Amino acid sequence: MARRNVFGPPAEWVDQDLIAFSPTLDAALTLDAYRSGVFPMPLERSGFDRIGWWSPLRRGVLPLDALRVKRSLRQSAKRYTTTIDSAFEAVLAGCADPSRPFGWIDDEIRRVYTELFEGGRVHSVETWDADGHLVGGLYGVSLGGLFAGESMFHDPVRGRDASKVALLRLVEFLADDYAEDRIVDVQWQTDHLASLGAIEIDRGEYLALLDEALEVPEPTWSD
Repeated sequence: MARRNVFGPPAEWVDQDLIAFSPTLDAALTLDAYRSGVFPMPLERSGFDRIGWWSPLRRGVLPLDALRVKRSLRQSAKRYTTTIDSAFEAVLAGCADPSRPFGWIDDEIRRVYTELFEGGRVHSVETWDADGHLVGGLYGVSLGGLFAGESMFHDPVRGRDASKVALLRLVEFLADDYAEDRIVDVQWQTDHLASLGAIEIDRGEYLALLDEALEVPEPTWSD
């Protein structure tokens, strides 16, 4: 699965995170973008009715062997159960909750990523409490050895650490085989992600790692 340069040679990309615009997006273009090291994000909050295509100059990634699991998180994990691909629509709805600050998941994003989920390219991890309530989760795009994390959420009342528990399940799942060759792309490093072990690498290094990751066999996505 070779990397695709649908946005032209990376050497010709502008020297900023936002490298292109489009009036809309579809599933095929979105997958080609990920293979190119690029991901979509709407620009409506910036006043532009366009899709922005992003390839950060400093890319956030989470090495599978670098996840920091504190004792308190291990204790929290015991209170929950996790599943894979059993409630994607509910996870997407939780991530797209309009009351969340800096929300960016609009109807078009929901449509495309639902189509990709139905096609086996997007996957979710769900976290459930003891009463069977969905209290957290995450979703992202899987291509070979790349898992491009898109969003995660937790219920602030019922789900303390629930999104972290979903991430823990994801990392344990991906580390089962070819762990040294897989990438968990988190787009931009934040203080929260850094506390969990995410690091920053430059765009060129990310693209080189991506070339290798796309040649890795796809994990067997099952619960």
